[in-house]
Amino acid sequence: MAHTTQGSTPGGTQRRERTARRALRREAPSTVALLADEEDFAAMRQYASFAFDDHTAYLRQTEGLLRMLASQGVHTSIALFDPVEYDEFCADSGIDPDTSAARTRYTAEVAAAGPTVTYEGQPLDQLLQRLIGAAEQQATWEYATALLSRAGGCGCSDDPGHAAFRRARAALRRLLTAAGPGSHHVVCSVMASSVPLVAVVHAEATGEGPVERSADLDGTQALIFGTVLACGIATDSPGGVVLRTSAPGSPDTVRGWSLHQGWLRPLSEAEVFSAYCTDADTGEPVPPEHGVEYRPGIPLPAPDAPDAPDAPDPTAPEGE
Repeated sequence: MAHTTQGSTPGGTQRRERTARRALRREAPSTVALLADEEDFAAMRQYASFAFDDHTAYLRQTEGLLRMLASQGVHTSIALFDPVEYDEFCADSGIDPDTSAARTRYTAEVAAAGPTVTYEGQPLDQLLQRLIGAAEQQATWEYATALLSRAGGCGCSDDPGHAAFRRARAALRRLLTAAGPGSHHVVCSVMASSVPLVAVVHAEATGEGPVERSADLDGTQALIFGTVLACGIATDSPGGVVLRTSAPGSPDTVRGWSLHQGWLRPLSEAEVFSAYCTDADTGEPVPPEHGVEYRPGIPLPAPDAPDAPDAPDPTAPEGE
């Protein structure tokens, strides 16, 4: 009669293989591409292989999938599924769009390369809000970059586009240095070629002096902000910047600057109040926010000013 040692039986081997597969599954990241709105969802219903007919139920099932993947320890990124882009991808690749395999390939090759948000157990509506915001910022950056490229023309290091971008980075650097300690929310708005461009930077400063780029300022936000502001500088477009600062034990403060002759001109307290308390779409007055102080913008030395401080650039890669 043959003898076997414990763990060498067929059942033991199968258990070890299942354990190994589960371990590998945890180390294989996943991407889930979402149809964020009803219009995109309706566009996919033309395909017989698409198994859903109700957007709300689709979102509920997707959230269940995300929770299951999270329970297995799988790192999951959420991307947007764009039906128009999907059709173009299938046409260019010569594959049948009415298959689940085509949707999987599009998600892996196209959607995952765009803006994504990591699933960390947050509600799906919060995920969608962040994802749409990331997609809008990506589109803003691409459009502003195209305008900036056309404004520059030559592509050399000293063309107007490059000079405008360097000036915009300096403006953000000066502004964050002048803002001091606190939690800062900075919004840049530019009307370029009749298209409104908006970029946002969140920064944290724990003490006097410039914000430490490694911990307190998101590099992607700073890049988009600098590109939008540079677009306004290079094209001489109307625009401005609003800074809202929150600090423990103090009321929130709001300051503002307008884009004037390639630099940020500080607004007066009255101008800040008027700009912040006016509906941008209707022009109607908006009641001032309770507990918020409206203050004049801080003068920011231009890069070519003799007394301009030499602060680290929060938008530059490490080592520049």
